[in-house]
Amino acid sequence: MVVRRKKKILKRRGQRSPGYGSQKKHRGGGSRGGRGMAGLHKHKRMTGLKYMPDHFGKRGFKRPQNIRRRMKTINLWELDSRIDELLKGKKVKSVNGRIMVNLSELGYDKLLGDGHLKHKLIVEAKSFSKIAIKKLEETGGKAIIVDQDG
Repeated sequence: MVVRRKKKILKRRGQRSPGYGSQKKHRGGGSRGGRGMAGLHKHKRMTGLKYMPDHFGKRGFKRPQNIRRRMKTINLWELDSRIDELLKGKKVKSVNGRIMVNLSELGYDKLLGDGHLKHKLIVEAKSFSKIAIKKLEETGGKAIIVDQDG
């Protein structure tokens, strides 16, 4: 006969079972409410709250620190097609036949060079593509780079 671990209860010698009813009733993980951390959201909730209050939940960084915000961009043709609408809404100004546009106020960071211009634009933005600057200057406009912070 192989010697196993000591019984939890050493009393009641000479009895068939040490006070748990039938011999089968004190076996297995079911008698301890599951193995390990089982039941911490159900029948062992108070044990979890009392002895392991930080067991559940998140810890650490809220988001990856190396991810940068994506730049919001707009193309020349898109900006040019919206000029009349922006003039009516007084979101851009007309100065000496040229139209002053501040892309930061419109919610954009960068001007891209796709499309053709019909209007003479002076555009203030955080950054421009090389083609956008070239096309603005060809039509008599101007590209003004505004500081990143403000």
